[in-house]
Amino acid sequence: MTKILNADGTRHRKKWAGEQARKGLAYLFLTAGALVMAMPFLWMLSTSLKQQGLEFEMPPKWIPERFEWGNYRFVLLESNILYGFLNTLLIISLPCLVGLLTSALAANAFARMEFPSKNVLFTLLLATMMIPGVVTMIPTFILFKSIGWVDRWLPLIVPGMFGAAAAVFLLRQFFMTIPKELEDAAKVDGMNPFHIFVRIMLPLSKPALITQGLLGFLAGYNDYLGPLIYINSPEKYTLQLVLASFQGFYTSQWTYIMAGSVLALIPTLLLFFFAQKYFVEGITLTGMKG
Repeated sequence: MTKILNADGTRHRKKWAGEQARKGLAYLFLTAGALVMAMPFLWMLSTSLKQQGLEFEMPPKWIPERFEWGNYRFVLLESNILYGFLNTLLIISLPCLVGLLTSALAANAFARMEFPSKNVLFTLLLATMMIPGVVTMIPTFILFKSIGWVDRWLPLIVPGMFGAAAAVFLLRQFFMTIPKELEDAAKVDGMNPFHIFVRIMLPLSKPALITQGLLGFLAGYNDYLGPLIYINSPEKYTLQLVLASFQGFYTSQWTYIMAGSVLALIPTLLLFFFAQKYFVEGITLTGMKG
């Protein structure tokens, strides 16, 4: 009996040791991967604190001999980065909020309602995701120019208020995971489809909505090509155009560009830090049911 107990104890200890070794290897690989992913950001931070002309010195130095905080002072006080940040927020606010609502309405219709040619329409909607943006770039520009929207923010705001195909698809996938019984009980209580959407679907879909809101915010926040095409006046520049203005035909002020990039990165880091729980949950659950 003692031999059997000893054998079981040895087996459990070996199993526990094997599990700890596997966990240790997993953490080791994850830590190494995280360091590799963080290296560009660390190099950007290092370059932003270097003196002009020392960003390409050989051998490269990760830690500057003297921190040049004047790069941040110049970017904040001498450049238009604050105006660019405010312009960017003004441009992306309506597409993020109104566009998220319209995408949720369309996703709810495709997930919960029955109407003629629903699957065909949904397939056509997904097909628009396969069209490269460069294909529609020139026709869209001609359209907006013909109605006098060039050098205005409207081309960057109005289209986004009608939602996005990717957002409709992901939200539809999430809506389909919500039990049908909740909707049936609401109908018995006398709720109409819009009340069901507002009082049941939206509250239960908070992770997916926050995830889509973050993705939409990042898409507008990092958009460079759209403002470059439609905006000509410097006072209307977005954050990305202000950062690009540090690049000239012959020289580029890389220390200022990196300092501005670090400052531009702060809002996105804060958003992901506070919404990380909902973001991971939303990404995990949107593909559970097709």
